Amino acid sequence: MTALTHILSKVKLQVTDNEHTYSHVEAKPYSNPYYVGFGLGLVLLAAFVIMGRGLGASGAVSSVVTVGVNAVAPEHAQSNGYFSSYLGDGSVSPLKDWLVFEVLGVIFGGFLSGMLAGRVKGGVEKGPRVKTRTRFIFAFIGGTLMGFGAKLARGCTSGQALTGGALLGLGSWAFMLAVFAGGYAVAYFMRRQWR
Repeated sequence: MTALTHILSKVKLQVTDNEHTYSHVEAKPYSNPYYVGFGLGLVLLAAFVIMGRGLGASGAVSSVVTVGVNAVAPEHAQSNGYFSSYLGDGSVSPLKDWLVFEVLGVIFGGFLSGMLAGRVKGGVEKGPRVKTRTRFIFAFIGGTLMGFGAKLARGCTSGQALTGGALLGLGSWAFMLAVFAGGYAVAYFMRRQWR
């Protein structure tokens, strides 16, 4: 804790006027994307070496949903082929999965990184032409479509594109190309919301 306090003290900026002294964290510029990409590749390699599995995210959501459904309607969860595959024989909780802990680490690490970079703040990222309510509706629709697509493809962008792409899986490369093609196809209609 002392080390963390020491690190945080380095990114604080003291601003003094005639009457008051204010302390705030100065936002650092974003990292070089090429260096970050190289680092992400090393993280993926480390995941294979240490855990024997690649990176992913949608599997963690499936584990959490399975536990929720099993708590509310256990008979349905156990008779459903999809949920029962996560429940197994019931001796191990679906939450004791590598992907669940990985996603928790991503959330904690991202928050810590944002704090150190001085970029943690409240607000809604949106363009000037869109209202906050509309932004949330679009985000919900986009997230739902992404989750539905991830289940159809048996993996999300991290599981298919990163892990499957690194393993040179043909389906994963087709997934990546489809993601980019879909993004470019709808970008023209959505970009005006951000201008």
